Amino acid sequence: MSLTGAIRGRLSGVDGLLILVALVWGSSYLVAKELTNHAPIAGLLALRFGTAAALMAAIWVIGRAGGKREKFSKWDLRLGALYGLLVGTIMWIETNSIHMTSATNAGLIISLTIIFTPIIEGIWARNWLPPIFFVAAVGAVVGVALLVSAGGFANLNLGDFIMLGAALLRAWTTAAQGRFAAGKTLSSFNVTIVQFAVIGIGYALLAPAALTQTIVSFGTQQWLELAYLVLFCSVFGFVGLMVGIRRTSATRASLLLSTEPVWAVIVAASFGGEALGWLGALGAAMIIGFSYWGLSIEASWRQPTPPER
Repeated sequence: MSLTGAIRGRLSGVDGLLILVALVWGSSYLVAKELTNHAPIAGLLALRFGTAAALMAAIWVIGRAGGKREKFSKWDLRLGALYGLLVGTIMWIETNSIHMTSATNAGLIISLTIIFTPIIEGIWARNWLPPIFFVAAVGAVVGVALLVSAGGFANLNLGDFIMLGAALLRAWTTAAQGRFAAGKTLSSFNVTIVQFAVIGIGYALLAPAALTQTIVSFGTQQWLELAYLVLFCSVFGFVGLMVGIRRTSATRASLLLSTEPVWAVIVAASFGGEALGWLGALGAAMIIGFSYWGLSIEASWRQPTPPER
C-alpha cells in the first residue's frame, strides 16, 4: 500500500477536522499580522472574540427556538470560563513575548507543546506513551526548527523563557480540555460561546480605549480580514478543537495541530510573497512525516474512546 493510501486508511474524520483547524490557524498568522498594523493587540483580540461570541450566541438563540440547541449546563459555564481565562492568557503571553524574541525562536519554543502535552496527559492518566513516540515528537520539533530558521536563531533572552511558559500552559490547557470534559454533560458549542465571551469581554474591560481605536481605524479590507478570523479561525477553529479533543486524545490532537506552521508557511509563500527555500521544505516534510509516525504510534497504544454524546 502507498503512503497516501495508508494515511487515508488510518486518518479518521476527527483527524481530518483537526488538520483543517491547523490549516485555518496557520493561515491566521498572515491575516493577524496585517491587522496588527492597523490596531492595538488588546483591541483586536477584544473585537475578534467578542464578535465571535455574539455571532455564536445569535446562532444558539435561533437554534434554541427551533429546539436544536441544548441549554447551558453548569459545566458549559464553568469549563467555558476556565478555558476562556487560559486561552486569553496564552494569547497575551505569546503576542507580547514575541516582541522580545525572534519569530524563529518563538516558533521553535511553542512547538515544544508536541512533547509537553503527552507528558502532562501521561502524568494525569498514570499511563505513559512508549519512548519511541517521543522520538517522533522530537523529529517533528526539529522539522519546525528547520521550517522557521531562515532568518537564523537569536540568543536566548527573557522573551524565550516567557514563550516556554506559554508552551507549557498551552500543553496543559490542551490536556485539560479532554481531562475535565470526560464524563460530564456539556456542549462543545456552548463551552466555546462562554470561552469567547470571557476573552472578548475581558480584553474590552482591560483596554476599552484600544477597542474603540480598533473599531474607528478599520476600513473595508480590515473588516473583511476580521470576518475571516472570526468565522474560520475562531468559530470553526475552536469548536473544531473542542470536538476533536473530546473524541480523540489531547496527544493526538497536539500532533495533528503540529502541522500548523507548515500551513502558515504555505499561506505566507502563496499570498504573502515569502519564499520557502529548500531548508523550509525539508522542515515541512519532517513535520508531516514525523507527525504521521507519531500518530500511528499513538493510535496503536491508545484504547478506543467512546464517541461524544
